[in-house]
Amino acid sequence: MHLSWMLRCWLIFLAASTRLAPLPAQAPVKQPHFVNIAPRSKIAYVTKNGFDGHMYFPQTMCGGVAIFDFDNDGKMDIFFTNGAHFPDLTKTDSSYYNRLYRNRGDGAFQDVTEKAGLTGAKLGFSFGVAIGDYDNDGYEDVFIANAGANTLYHNNGDGTFTDVTAQAGLAKPAGLLSVGAAWFDYDNDGLLDLLVTNYTYWTPATDIHCSMGSDPVYCSPRRYPNVSSSLYRNLGNGKFQQVTLPSGIGSALGKGMGISIADFNGDGWQDVFVSNDTERNFLFINKGDSTFEEKGVQMGVAYDDDGNANSSMGSDASDYDNDGRVDIFYNNLKSEGWGLLQNQGDSFGYVSNSTGILKLSPGFSGWSAGFTDYNNDGWQDIFSANGHFDYPGRDTTQHDTLFENQQGHRFVDVSEAMGKDFMHRGYQRGAAFGDLNNDGFPDIVVTSLNEPPRILINSADNGNHWLVLNLIGTYSARDAIGASVRLTTQSGRVLYNRVSVSVGLMSSSDKRVHFGLGGESSIKSIQITWPRGTIQELHDIKADQILTVREPQNEKHGEAGK
Repeated sequence: MHLSWMLRCWLIFLAASTRLAPLPAQAPVKQPHFVNIAPRSKIAYVTKNGFDGHMYFPQTMCGGVAIFDFDNDGKMDIFFTNGAHFPDLTKTDSSYYNRLYRNRGDGAFQDVTEKAGLTGAKLGFSFGVAIGDYDNDGYEDVFIANAGANTLYHNNGDGTFTDVTAQAGLAKPAGLLSVGAAWFDYDNDGLLDLLVTNYTYWTPATDIHCSMGSDPVYCSPRRYPNVSSSLYRNLGNGKFQQVTLPSGIGSALGKGMGISIADFNGDGWQDVFVSNDTERNFLFINKGDSTFEEKGVQMGVAYDDDGNANSSMGSDASDYDNDGRVDIFYNNLKSEGWGLLQNQGDSFGYVSNSTGILKLSPGFSGWSAGFTDYNNDGWQDIFSANGHFDYPGRDTTQHDTLFENQQGHRFVDVSEAMGKDFMHRGYQRGAAFGDLNNDGFPDIVVTSLNEPPRILINSADNGNHWLVLNLIGTYSARDAIGASVRLTTQSGRVLYNRVSVSVGLMSSSDKRVHFGLGGESSIKSIQITWPRGTIQELHDIKADQILTVREPQNEKHGEAGK
């Protein structure tokens, strides 16, 4: 009995000592950050919105970005759109030119705009850019949304582009402001079709002058009429047919901004989410018969949780919680709070509050935005390019934000840890995502009104593994936009992603499919569902590589059309 009592005392002492003893120090998890490498190159581009003391309505939206490989050398290049002089809406000198920068592969970029024929000297004020190989010839083409005529440039495959807008049949009414665009194959015929978001009818002659007291301000968008987006069906041979009204896209009038393309209901047809400025958001469900039904209200994406239509700007679609269903994010202006919509199968749930987004975002005005797994942990984080309206004399500059995904449950603001280059304050607008140095960690390119762009390179130094898939369609459109990928690691963890180019606002991102794998260095299986329904499986894949995968062909399925 005495031994038993002493043993109990000894055990109690050991337990107390264990509680009081300090735990061994654990090495902190390394967190990547971003460094602006733009100063290493001769970047002549400055986002010029044409402000010279008079506020014209379109000046708040300028500086689209595209990340794509225009010369097929395996390195991502960068393209910027630019504004124009007011009120004549002309690019009066080269400072207003759009710019193409070729990735040299040594951390620097070379201006090849003049040689490529992409200055856009006669385009006037340019907004968004959409990248897609519309003729399946293996070279990425460029569409630019403008205040004036929209423009389609065909990539000639020799480093030059040709304006083919007229013969393509992509004309639009005079005075129609087109902000963004997205390529996707809505009818599954193997040819990329084109959706253009339009904002309103506006010309310098119809510009409305507004003020707050004695101070001039940019007018509320509600002062201008709503319009529909435009849909152009690819007929092949370089021709397009406008199908806005018969397709159902023309049934909904708003002020179109961001475009997110995905098969939201899993029926094999690509659907369209459009974020609208001061109007309800749209969700066009593809019915599979070349028509769409706008179901934003029924599906729960039209308004926020209080029933408000906000100033929705950029948007993106991705599976943030890795449940196999594609979710939606959009940002708004300051004090409105940003929207995170969880795909629940037959509708979407507004989860901004439960995930922390509503608490983190009200102090910021977001423009371009997107999901990006910056730390390669397998969870999609949320980036937003921020900055309020360009009010002269008022400090309304803002820094960008990065909300880190906590295993699909909540998001935390890690912006300050991203470094001083990331925290630059300005009037940010366009942003695109891509792996500019092919190290497996996503980088970001951001524009700011009346400033040079930032090329933010990921430090890629936390040791996490990754895989990048370069998918090439054969029966499907060559760009494979809309292809979905299910990846299973050796431990059994399942991750989802897809080919998506239209990301954020006025911008196009690297079309390669990126997976962060955390500490896992090998992959058990990959299942690819190509846009036209072919299912392909790969097994026992090593991590930390860029893997090119071609869509399998068989006797029944020939190559995609041209």
